Amino acid sequence: MSFNKEEALKYHSQGRKGKIEVVPTKPCFTARDLSLAYTPGVAEPCREIEKNDDDVYKYTAKGNLVAVVSNGTAVLGLGDIGPHAGKPVMEGKGVLFKRFADIDVFDIELKTHDPKEVIRAVQLLEPTFGGINLEDIKAPECFEIEEELIKTMNIPVFHDDQHGTAIISCAALINAVEVAGKKLDKIRLVVNGAGAAAISCCKLYVAAGVKRENISMFDTKGHVNKKRTDLNKYKELFAQDHQYADLADGMKEADVFVGLSKGNVVSKEMVKSMAKNPIVFAMANPDPEIKYEDAVDARKDIIMATGRSDYPNQVNNVLGFPFIFRGALDVRASKINEQMKMAATKALAQLAREKVPEVVINAYGGKEFSFGPEYIIPKPFDPRVLWNVAPAVAKAAIDTGVARQPITNWATYTEELQERLGYSTEIVRVMVHKAQKSPKKVVYPEGEEEKIIRAANSVYDENIATPVLLGNEQVIKTRIQDLGYDLKRFEVIDPVTSSKAADYADNFFKLRQRKGVTQREARTFLHEPNYYAAMMVRAGDADAMVAGLTQHYPATIRPALQCIGVKEGLKVVSGMYIVIIKRKVYFFADCTVNVDPNADELAEIAVSAAEMVKEFDIVPKIAMLSFSNFGSAPYPQTKKVSDAVRIVHNNHPELIIDGEMQADTAVVPERMEEEFPFTVLKGGANVLIFPDLDSGNIAYKLLQRLTDATVIGPILLGMKKPVHVLQRGDTVNDIINITAIAVVGAKDHK
Repeated sequence: MSFNKEEALKYHSQGRKGKIEVVPTKPCFTARDLSLAYTPGVAEPCREIEKNDDDVYKYTAKGNLVAVVSNGTAVLGLGDIGPHAGKPVMEGKGVLFKRFADIDVFDIELKTHDPKEVIRAVQLLEPTFGGINLEDIKAPECFEIEEELIKTMNIPVFHDDQHGTAIISCAALINAVEVAGKKLDKIRLVVNGAGAAAISCCKLYVAAGVKRENISMFDTKGHVNKKRTDLNKYKELFAQDHQYADLADGMKEADVFVGLSKGNVVSKEMVKSMAKNPIVFAMANPDPEIKYEDAVDARKDIIMATGRSDYPNQVNNVLGFPFIFRGALDVRASKINEQMKMAATKALAQLAREKVPEVVINAYGGKEFSFGPEYIIPKPFDPRVLWNVAPAVAKAAIDTGVARQPITNWATYTEELQERLGYSTEIVRVMVHKAQKSPKKVVYPEGEEEKIIRAANSVYDENIATPVLLGNEQVIKTRIQDLGYDLKRFEVIDPVTSSKAADYADNFFKLRQRKGVTQREARTFLHEPNYYAAMMVRAGDADAMVAGLTQHYPATIRPALQCIGVKEGLKVVSGMYIVIIKRKVYFFADCTVNVDPNADELAEIAVSAAEMVKEFDIVPKIAMLSFSNFGSAPYPQTKKVSDAVRIVHNNHPELIIDGEMQADTAVVPERMEEEFPFTVLKGGANVLIFPDLDSGNIAYKLLQRLTDATVIGPILLGMKKPVHVLQRGDTVNDIINITAIAVVGAKDHK
């Protein structure tokens, strides 16, 4: 995955600066709302909390709020860059908390190097937060800070740089040792690195069963042994009586190497010197202690993990901290103790041994994987981690007496976790990985646009598609070079000078000669990128077309309809938007094409939408919308909707569909169950079919502009071959996502 410095800076600076914001969870639009949110209404929860301090969890956000605290003294691999320079990392940590466990975060950067000042500042924050995540604080000060805060505070405190890597790598170690046919209490383990992560890892390995005397630790000055006089009290825990000359000496006949240091410090010869079935965890980032290719070349019997996502067995802290805090917060734990850490470790280890569901395989490009040398730890984007690790941590908190709100119904708790971050919010990633399994050639008529070039570079780099850029060849190539991209990644075509333009024009003339187009006009049309692109797709010279970034909708869709046409068996094409709001996913159709569809056309739109929704690995539950609920307002406008439902039932009885119904009926399951228990739409609808273009277009645009909904699309349905129309002003990510959807559609059309 590639991006340049400018793209990274734009990501953080465009629009609202940074990566996080605070969003109210209650309405505050009227004077009455304001009175409830603030004075005088706010006095009531204040009085209740004064009477019972624990009610702060009932009436405020404390129970789902974590502070990510740093003084910027050990930021990533950048070192002591200070609190301001470290802030983007802390915001990023907040994004991960929210993304993977639905935990809210305030990042707190402290301008001090004094551990005592950090301790006092964090102690004073206890009333605000449900937990404290210490981040990027250098060793050995981080040990002192965490120890004192755990001792003096009544909420969970967790230094992720220490324990996150320890928990994930320990889970991998437990499984690797089993795969290698060894025993934890028999292995000899070498650790290169003696900082916060290394110390914490070794402590947890010992708790898991590794003998302390079998751990050989190396720092920048060599082997940690008892003859040295420069060791702090944390390194002394792992000082050995004997002495190794250097790392190469220590690795001879070792069973395990754990790297928590810097890149390229381990040679192939050192790996060759290790014992049978060696286990190598080279976790330095971005360059591991030994390259994956070199390690597996040195030893065919190796079991290897790295910190990188492009190799098997990624040790990534995101597998730990969000879910550990989720479990701790949900039982109001007073601390995160060793038993909770070990519970997380064992839950991760066990999950890797279970059969991997199809949804996870699809999310990783369709590659099959099962417990063994190349799969000893779950994948970071495996959603099962949430509802396996969080309950294990919560149960350990209860069993060890640090939970203040025990969970009694574990099945319900698991369902709540699945609802927080269910599979449905992964829909875009699902399509990207499906596209990566079978990349196709995608043509972009607006090839001179910078956003298109940037997106095209990314889809090539991520193996989503082979991009074709249309426009002035010299302009496009100059812009590619100005952006620092490799020209070889792009096929650039100028429709005005293309050798194929004449053939395309002749074919277009044959298509349209009885529809008012002359041969001369056909040649003129084919100099326009949209017509050229559409004819490329028709001829099979490209598999899909993505356009519309700088044009009105009709200017893109008209050439596509004239050149490619509607899929066999259909009368209409239609447009569908994906709307993600409050972690729920809905599909809106038709919002772009048909002004006033009749019953047959509405039925077609519903079926086309359902077929596309299935591509996202989601079961479509279709509501046909109207201003009437099941005959409550009999008018011609509502009758056509109920007729459309009947048509779909007759032609596609396998689909879950009902209507006509009002929009709130469709999306409020409680109302549907209470007032219309006969409906087949149990649990609410996820596909909403609008009765006309007015209602569909208005609905999605209001949601897009007035709420925090994410709107993706439009996805054009019903074409013979994939053509997708961008919205004017779409971002590079929007273009990439639509391209992935187009590629998946191209696979189906073939």
